[in-house]
Amino acid sequence: MAKRRPTVREPRGQHGPAGEDAATDGGQRREFYRRMVFIRRFEERAARAYTQAEIGGYCHLNLGEEATVVGLMSALEQTDYLFTNYREHGYALARGVAAGRVMAELYGRRDGVSKGWGGSMHLFDGNARLLGGYGIVGGQLPLATGAALAIDYRGGDEAVACVMGDGTTNIGAFHESLNIAALWNLPVVYVVVNNGLGMGTTVEKASGEPELHRKAASYRMSSARVDGNDPVAVREAMLSALASARSGRPFLLEAVSSRLKGHSVVDPAKYRTREEVEALRTSDPVAALAFRLRDEGELTDEAIAEIDAEATSAVAAAVAFAEASPAPSVDTLFDYTYATPVPNDSRRLPGQPLFEPAPLPRIGADR
Repeated sequence: MAKRRPTVREPRGQHGPAGEDAATDGGQRREFYRRMVFIRRFEERAARAYTQAEIGGYCHLNLGEEATVVGLMSALEQTDYLFTNYREHGYALARGVAAGRVMAELYGRRDGVSKGWGGSMHLFDGNARLLGGYGIVGGQLPLATGAALAIDYRGGDEAVACVMGDGTTNIGAFHESLNIAALWNLPVVYVVVNNGLGMGTTVEKASGEPELHRKAASYRMSSARVDGNDPVAVREAMLSALASARSGRPFLLEAVSSRLKGHSVVDPAKYRTREEVEALRTSDPVAALAFRLRDEGELTDEAIAEIDAEATSAVAAAVAFAEASPAPSVDTLFDYTYATPVPNDSRRLPGQPLFEPAPLPRIGADR
């Protein structure tokens, strides 16, 4: 197959959704801090709701990755597309999805972004161009690559951001997707959020090349590594990656971050030593940015407390919205299985037989 020529796209501005209200570096960092605190309080409240059995199924939190989330999302244009994995609450919030609708989905309620049927791992909002969190490791990569191909065919100037964890770089879909994107010059940025652990296994024990961005070299694809605890650095790296993608050169960006808790809410993370836990606490990106802004005179202690109070109040409102939302009706269980009707589509509810059983003969009936 001949190598596809890159589509010539119009250059885009260097400001994502957060850029317009940040006239100075300090203003940008203050806004980033506000968003990071909100994600932190949201995720803490989600963990609490899970222990109270308000949230069921699996639940994976962005605790500790707030700087990476905010930096990445601030670089995207509103028309860009986002695919991510199951650790996606913060991405939805930073993309502008209403917190109440996100929390309602976690609660499995009808006003959630997936109408209560998706839960924590399957947030979706077409208006925000968040095209899903995916529970299968790497399940989002072929879809994101396909979306980039569709943009290229239409000659659009959008780009696709495909976010994944470090463990995803070891599966076939990762290499297949990067290979196709490189061959066909697709407008996609693959973002690896490297928190050092694939569940409980370290990157060094799972990958022959632990500097994950270097894997792009196999496909002659540009790549970079960035400190995921610095939202400004993440934003700048993502802007550069997006500029490359829009010009027909896909990009692999690795953001080195850390999750403060286990892989999921129910994971006690006993594989971490006491020293590792203490190191995570001292490198907490939310606290680190607060200290930096205070030391540089950008925020006072009173302003920091006010931001925290505002975030806590907004999260409480999101919880109230979720609690007031009704559960989805059972008769809508199959409404979104397929986009269009398909032959032999079973609409049986759990426990219903495939065929109605033959009637039993009556006792004492005439023979």
